[in-house]
Amino acid sequence: MAEKDKKLFTEFNSVTTEEWEAKIIADLKGKDYDRALVWKTFEGFNVRPYYRQENLAGKDYLESLPGEFPFVRGNNKTNNTWFIRQNIFVTDFEEANAKALRVLGKGVTSLGFLFSDCCSVTKENLAILLKDICLEAAEVNMVCPSDDCNLAELFVDYVSAGKWNRENVVASTATDPIGTFVLKGVLEEGAVAKLKPAIEKAKALPKFRMVAVHGKFFANSGSSIVQELAFSLAQGAEYLTQLTEAGVSIDDAAKAIKFNFGIGNNYFMEIAKLRAGRLLWAKIVEAYAPECKCSAKMIVHSETNRYNKTIYDPYVNMLRTQTEAMSAILGGAHSVTVLPFNAIYEDPTEFSERIARNQQILLQEESHLSKIADPSAGSYYIESLTESIADQAWNLFLTIQEKGGFIAAFKEGFVQAEIKKMAAERDKRFAQRRENLLGTNQFPNFNEKLKPGFDGSVFEPVDLTVEGAEVETLKPYRGAQAFEALRYSTDMYSQDNKRPLAFMLTIGNLTFRKARAQFSCNFFAVAGFDVQDNNGFATVEEGVAAAKAAGAEIVVVCSSDEEYAEIAPKVAELLEEEILVVAGAPACMAELQEKGITNFIHVKSNILEDLKAYQTKLGI
Repeated sequence: MAEKDKKLFTEFNSVTTEEWEAKIIADLKGKDYDRALVWKTFEGFNVRPYYRQENLAGKDYLESLPGEFPFVRGNNKTNNTWFIRQNIFVTDFEEANAKALRVLGKGVTSLGFLFSDCCSVTKENLAILLKDICLEAAEVNMVCPSDDCNLAELFVDYVSAGKWNRENVVASTATDPIGTFVLKGVLEEGAVAKLKPAIEKAKALPKFRMVAVHGKFFANSGSSIVQELAFSLAQGAEYLTQLTEAGVSIDDAAKAIKFNFGIGNNYFMEIAKLRAGRLLWAKIVEAYAPECKCSAKMIVHSETNRYNKTIYDPYVNMLRTQTEAMSAILGGAHSVTVLPFNAIYEDPTEFSERIARNQQILLQEESHLSKIADPSAGSYYIESLTESIADQAWNLFLTIQEKGGFIAAFKEGFVQAEIKKMAAERDKRFAQRRENLLGTNQFPNFNEKLKPGFDGSVFEPVDLTVEGAEVETLKPYRGAQAFEALRYSTDMYSQDNKRPLAFMLTIGNLTFRKARAQFSCNFFAVAGFDVQDNNGFATVEEGVAAAKAAGAEIVVVCSSDEEYAEIAPKVAELLEEEILVVAGAPACMAELQEKGITNFIHVKSNILEDLKAYQTKLGI
């Protein structure tokens, strides 16, 4: 037999799931299987520690090929190409055009023109903006805060007057009256039906989509992945219903819609989200009986979330956006925007924009993620996640439909309540460090200090609610904001005062004192306090003397649980105005509290509330 015909591993017997389970249970040595190995997600389902081929049974969509209905496996048949998009803020049309031409020569294939007031856009200045841009070679997207402008009509007229092949022009506007309602609280009567003339005119450009569904609004308000997907689908269905009732054909209505999703840091979940989204949207559009199943393709633009980005240690944002971009690409996004690492607190620089571009170019040109259609295919884990997310999102979608659709559910307050509940749970997890923001609530840069001059709004949710709002609005925010405000208060306090010092009084058992000192240093550095670790002291007296000599405001006793009963009271007797903290939750805690020792920090502490309390004690 030729070497190439040999089957590998034939000498090994196959292992059944029952045998795997028996081995796992034996290795757990009495530990609870679910508590130790099963991941309970925000999305309402549990993730097993492993999956096997048998977990693919019953997934009918796996019988379809990439590019085939219901498009779970992607919209493209032979590749996974996507548009690399960079946003450009338009304040001067000539400058924006010049910048667009520059970045198109640096790997960008999609332009996002962001207008502060697109109602001032005319035929003449649109021509200035798009001068020398080949619309058959680059995607053009125009984003405006107003839904009343005629930007779509102007663009269609501009293209129609040119020499481009209309079949090859890929473009979009982001008209989204329902999304505006979500953020501002006002929805004009018949706002969706008014889109009909523009949609009819836009039919001249087969690949032009003028209606946007901004799922990123939900993601950046603290929603779960399932909530973002379900609410986006419900909003999309609302557009389909109202547009078809206004006389737009289902094919034209569906082909006019583009979804704008956020990308979070839950790598595999985000891949599965896009795959589940295509499946569900295809089924929703199919229910309206389109003439062509191709109308059921979900076109998704993915943008890295602001929700998990940080001001402190901002270069970590590059690590976040890199994995997020990979998720969107492997999930089959039509186009991707990687926000520059500093975009949340200042105007992006040439450096930060270049890095953001190159993050995608690296994935395309060096990692070759564009070469393979449906690169996630066959992964037991991802296919199972896709099904679970689809099931949960569909159930939530049906709940919204039972309430009369997205607008009715939002007016009722259902959508807001669900997102607020999820956001509160996530905030709690940040505060307890069960969900980490590297450099912010965990492992902060001890030496980083912000200078005065930051706009306080960067620490607050974005509130776009207008006067006379009919409903409670969504207010996008970042999970790090509370921690950043905490640390910034310390930074501002230290402009005129000595920065508080937390001194590690390490004594006793070597293993425990080192581990607890490291934990405590990270704990207090989160608030911007100076921290001083030590190798260890032979006596309590020596340790206290060193703390006083260092000018410590906080003295953290780091030792073993067994030694605290004797050591902590001795330290308390020798301290004066210094705040005594015990690192850990020893069995003798109640006994120590009776002696007036009340400050304890440990892995179950609410670090945010505890640090606020210490700041208050220190007069910050």
